[in-house]
Amino acid sequence: MELRHLRYFAAVAETCHFGQAAAMLHVAQPALSYAIRQLESELDVTLFTRTTRQVALTPAGEFLKTEADRILADVDTAVDGVRRIAAGRSGVVRLGLTGIAAFSHLPRIARAVKQALPDVELRISSDMLTPMQCTALQSGELDLGVLRPPVVGDGFEVRTIDVEPQVLVVSADHRLAVEPVISMVDLRNEPFVMYDSRDSAVNDATVRSCRRAGFVPQRAHDASGTPVLLALVAAGLGVAVLPASVRALPLDGLVMRELTDAASTDIALAWAAGNPNPVVDAVARVIGDAFAPTDAAVHAGSATPTDTTTLSTAQVTAHPMREIR
Repeated sequence: MELRHLRYFAAVAETCHFGQAAAMLHVAQPALSYAIRQLESELDVTLFTRTTRQVALTPAGEFLKTEADRILADVDTAVDGVRRIAAGRSGVVRLGLTGIAAFSHLPRIARAVKQALPDVELRISSDMLTPMQCTALQSGELDLGVLRPPVVGDGFEVRTIDVEPQVLVVSADHRLAVEPVISMVDLRNEPFVMYDSRDSAVNDATVRSCRRAGFVPQRAHDASGTPVLLALVAAGLGVAVLPASVRALPLDGLVMRELTDAASTDIALAWAAGNPNPVVDAVARVIGDAFAPTDAAVHAGSATPTDTTTLSTAQVTAHPMREIR
């Protein structure tokens, strides 16, 4: 039985008129009649009773009409789904996020993808350090990663989607909590709470900011993650200099203040070059557009860079299993 025969049968069953069905299908009526006779011969049943005035379905025809409608609907759904997936409009994308990006950047990402690609499902893995994401991207466990460069390894497409200034985080009773203007030099004699990762991108930015101000930070406490770090700061055990997205995690007992001369850190979207999933490119474009600067922001001089490059070992300085927060 050919799919063409089912479509011909369904048209005749719907109209109970060979002439109308032939016009609907854009085929000659004799060809349609012949196809129906072929189908009846193959099934060894009579599907229609025919008189000079009327065409009607037999009980076997009624049953086949129900099944044919279901089968043809399933075929149409399958064809549409395949085409949507091939065009990057449908499918599943596994997305990893580092640190507090799940709070600061995921809401905008999820909203943009839902609006632009409503048939795409995002499967989220949060609190993944950059090296962990890079490994998962290379193995195919992740399709896209929201991370802090540099990436670890070869063969990644990387697009910077946000550049975050650093902010000062202090306890509510700290002397700097009420200062109107704060610069890095004001932190010269302060104990710092930092991440325990040796190669943290956030730590590196903090150290760069301190050295530009003429001092090396006094590293008083190390924390395994942002919640622990903020808790230590809230307890008055030190200050922290963190990306501005930390404001997405307000906690009692903390004050977050702008710094006039601190360094910045990047948030980037990364994926394995040559990923065969067509939905990945579509979602990457949507996310990039979601963080692209508006015309007003560009004219105001506050554009966010969206440089996209393919990185190789020669283009990045990376260390195996580098823990970046």
